[in-house]
Amino acid sequence: MTHISVDPARFLADLHALRRFGGDGASKGVRRRAFSPEDLAARDWLGEQMAAAGLEPHFDPAGNLFGLAPGRSLLLGSHSDTQPEGGWLDGALGVVAALEIARAARESGGPPISVVSFQDEEGRFGALTGSSVWSGKLPLEAADGLVASDGLSFAAARAQLGARVRDFVDPARFSAFLEMHIEQGPVLDLAGEAIGVVTGIVGLRQVQVTIKGQQNHAGTTPMAHRRDAFSVAASIATALPDRFANIVTPQSVWTIGQIALHPGAASVVPGRASFSLQWRDIESDRLDRMEAAIMALLDDLAASSGCEITATRLRHDLSPMPMDAGLQAILSQAADTVAPGRWRKMPSGALHDASNLAALMPVGMVFVPSIGGISHAFEEDTQEADLVTGLAVLADAAARIG
Repeated sequence: MTHISVDPARFLADLHALRRFGGDGASKGVRRRAFSPEDLAARDWLGEQMAAAGLEPHFDPAGNLFGLAPGRSLLLGSHSDTQPEGGWLDGALGVVAALEIARAARESGGPPISVVSFQDEEGRFGALTGSSVWSGKLPLEAADGLVASDGLSFAAARAQLGARVRDFVDPARFSAFLEMHIEQGPVLDLAGEAIGVVTGIVGLRQVQVTIKGQQNHAGTTPMAHRRDAFSVAASIATALPDRFANIVTPQSVWTIGQIALHPGAASVVPGRASFSLQWRDIESDRLDRMEAAIMALLDDLAASSGCEITATRLRHDLSPMPMDAGLQAILSQAADTVAPGRWRKMPSGALHDASNLAALMPVGMVFVPSIGGISHAFEEDTQEADLVTGLAVLADAAARIG
């Protein structure tokens, strides 16, 4: 096994340099939405760093940026777009770590390693959009019809790539995919551990619930005679824990993340409420049972409230995805070498591009701690010593695979 001698100082310098593209200024936070000027500038900068590392920069039609090593290679990476108010490490960590390992492998005569930054992982247009297109799960023509909340279509967004665009990269040129990421949860930080070897990525389902009641005067309509759409929405939110009580585990999660009321006036009983409801779990059967409980609750409240309640799928379902057993073993060996006694195996409660790639090649993931379990926020952070430990684990694993 050829040792890959990474340069932690160079890695951290690149990570901080990438943060400047869309950086908040007052914090470590970043605003770098997919296809924004900040995102395109960051991708051009990444392409320059790839070229300097001896890789061939390659934009595909979906906006995914690859740094290609000659011939068949191991693929490392993640994404570099952010949430509207995102952290500096989410996704970016995996891309910059991949760049450093690919560069160090070339310098030390190690195995060929390619790098990728997938586009729109964070869902400006969907979620995992770039890797969904590249993996064949989402046809490019269908992706082009996706529209962001500001009205920009994916087709118009990717047209900004202009002359950068080349063909899609053949997945067959890669032997496997490894992704390093911050945990985005509190487990490692609370335990004082440095590394999580991911066993699988949760599945996700999401619906848009619409409640149609009766819009009416807020001062003259007695409470007993109201069909208040918001009251029904609130009842759904508060009833879910009881309905899930005999179904879920402590790792099961559900979220109402967006809600809108019509007409949205202080003196009007809302006649319509609409909200997103998302649930995640590592077991497909449990996702099914949670869905059945949700639909039963909606039926019960429609009958008792006199309101019409509908639930519409917002996106295609994402199935739970186990990580490759062989790569889990290699990452575990690497973690035990670099951080003995300070690592664990754990599932991922967040979605990642790795779940899409699992249908194409063996896939593995490794986590580093998130301070306070905070992510998707400007406060997101990780101790630099933990970032470097994660880099060392990933480099050790890459050398074992190569």
